[in-house]
Amino acid sequence: MIRFFLIEDDAVVRRMLERIIMDSGLGEVVDQASDGISVSIDQLYGVDVVLIDLLMPGLDGIQTIRKLRAEGFTGRFIMVSQVENKEMIGEAYLQGIDTFIHKPINRLEVISVLRRVADYLKLEASLQSIRQSLQILDVKGKDTADPETKNAASAGSGRYAQSGLEQKARQLLLQLGIASEAGASDLLMIINWLVQDPRRGDRLRDMQLKELYTQVLHKLHGNLDEHSLGKEVRAMEQRIRRMVLQAFTHLSSLGLTDFSNPTFEHFAPRLFDFHEVRQRMQELEAGEKTTKCRISVRKFLSVFLMEAKA
Repeated sequence: MIRFFLIEDDAVVRRMLERIIMDSGLGEVVDQASDGISVSIDQLYGVDVVLIDLLMPGLDGIQTIRKLRAEGFTGRFIMVSQVENKEMIGEAYLQGIDTFIHKPINRLEVISVLRRVADYLKLEASLQSIRQSLQILDVKGKDTADPETKNAASAGSGRYAQSGLEQKARQLLLQLGIASEAGASDLLMIINWLVQDPRRGDRLRDMQLKELYTQVLHKLHGNLDEHSLGKEVRAMEQRIRRMVLQAFTHLSSLGLTDFSNPTFEHFAPRLFDFHEVRQRMQELEAGEKTTKCRISVRKFLSVFLMEAKA
């Protein structure tokens, strides 16, 4: 059962949310508060989801989220607000909220949002359980197997993990609307190269993209002469950038159609600067096909890797 904590200065809204949660059987409200000042990490032990008002006296929702994250809370945040200011909403997403519930409170919307979050939490828990079971089996197998069997099991485990990662990466490509882009195969090669050595992923933020592309192409083609290698690197760079731009436009289009779209809510503030996403949405609304927005390919690759490994 999912455990909720309510932070909302309006007692009527708190009662409505608690009643909806109880009647729908989605979980239980373990506690609540009328402002963010009085809430600390100690009160959130065992809490899965915090429903929090955006505008509150003393400490607003965004400031409260920052405080609780700094104290170590790792659960989910759902913002409850009637604010339509896109900058404030964008800032809330940047601080890590999962989604919005709009005021005035609508029972069907609340149930829909909470069920979506509940399904995600259940899936996350199932995946974690599977990972733990595989780790236990792997340890037992290493302890009991002869050397030849151990080597085969290790190789099989590596292929399984790589296959699972590639499957997740391909699902992400579909979600981001870039599965058919020429750069998609390049991205899969990059992800595959990065996960072969954990240190590569750690270096991604500091590595020059040209160096990254060069290393991947070396792995793919072996030794190329300098001219051919430079040509291949430039071609890969262009394909990757076009693909990232397509993902950027796809997410912006989703947000323009439905700001509460779960794919938009999750990926837009993680893969891109939300200020640039808002600007692209305005461009699309005005019918502009090209964009003046700036994107970070490095950030896209880093977040995509983390999402694929999650």
